[in-house]
Amino acid sequence: MGSSRTKAREHALQALFYMDVRQNASEEAISLYCKNFSLPKDDLPFFLELVKGVLSLITEIDEIIERFSENWKMSRMSCVDRNAMRIAVYEMLYRDDIPEKVSINEAINLGKDFGNDESGAFINGILDSIRIAIENREVQKVKIGK
Repeated sequence: MGSSRTKAREHALQALFYMDVRQNASEEAISLYCKNFSLPKDDLPFFLELVKGVLSLITEIDEIIERFSENWKMSRMSCVDRNAMRIAVYEMLYRDDIPEKVSINEAINLGKDFGNDESGAFINGILDSIRIAIENREVQKVKIGK
């Protein structure tokens, strides 16, 4: 199950990256991605939840990331870093079944695999601050029917 979710996260990162660069976050863009990149059928539901979840809550997610990023605007972050963190923050806030540390580790690995040499440490610093804020109830988790 874990590796399937990891693959779904990798595809979600790539799809969000594509939509971010193209500035086209539409159902059509998601369909085009799915048509051009073969996702295993088992990975598709989690992939779609991540992509659509991030896109539907992107304003709130970006505000949280910026709040904990110490003078880094989202626009200044690398496209890989910001989208890996968006996925992790979505999971941390909206998926009770995924431990925050798992979401953080997955985002760090995405940053290391697809980003630059500093991506892992950069992502870890911001997401760990968000995790602590969630534990201290400074940032609210949202329950959805999962």
